[in-house]
Amino acid sequence: MSLTNAIRRVASRVAPLVTRASAGSQRCLHHHHGGSALFSAANKPSVNLLQRSFPSFLRHYSARPKSDETLLRVIEAEIECAVESNDPEDEELPPGFPFKIEDIPGQQTITLTREFNGEDISIEVHMPDVVTGDRDDESNDDADDEPNSMCTIPLVVRVSKRSGPSLEFGCTARPDEVAIDTLTIKDPNNSEDLIAYEGPDFGDLDENLQKAFNKYIEVRGVKPSVTNYLHGYMVDKDSKEYVTWLQNVQKFVQS
Repeated sequence: MSLTNAIRRVASRVAPLVTRASAGSQRCLHHHHGGSALFSAANKPSVNLLQRSFPSFLRHYSARPKSDETLLRVIEAEIECAVESNDPEDEELPPGFPFKIEDIPGQQTITLTREFNGEDISIEVHMPDVVTGDRDDESNDDADDEPNSMCTIPLVVRVSKRSGPSLEFGCTARPDEVAIDTLTIKDPNNSEDLIAYEGPDFGDLDENLQKAFNKYIEVRGVKPSVTNYLHGYMVDKDSKEYVTWLQNVQKFVQS
């Protein structure tokens, strides 16, 4: 009887200890799992944190210099001014205009082509030049002290046969006038290593010979009625190409 009572007393003492130990083990296990999650979270950077901080890091180190911002503002103002001042006239081709115009955007020149009595005629038309000179009229000295200005267009006129050499005229087109500056013979069969004789300066030729050559290109369509139209055409092209050039520079600076 006394043994039974002793066993009961021991059991009553051990049971609470076992219960507490079990609970403590569960708490420890739970704490272990929680610690692992916390450790994992600590060692795994937050995606949202990277997304928030990385762009600001890039902005800090890729910020555009203030001088670039100033340049962009000036370019934008220049584009607006150029667009406002660009007023193309949309002139119709003059009657009997004999050439086909090839105008590629972005190019410095345009090309005119035609056929004439079995010959191929081409004219390479360059951007206009503004030539400024002093006034020759002494009677206007008191009226205006500003210099004269004239718009000229450089031309390269080529007259070629179906085969063989061609004549190449370097010309300057002025209002109501076309002047020949140079004349050379181009032979495709000549070696590029050889220096061909190019003839005398055109201005040194006999005056009658000069007039005959001027008539030669006039008959083939190189005359004031054509070049006067080209003046307006090339001025408009120059304005459009300038705007495009500004826009391309703007895109480069912005990128």
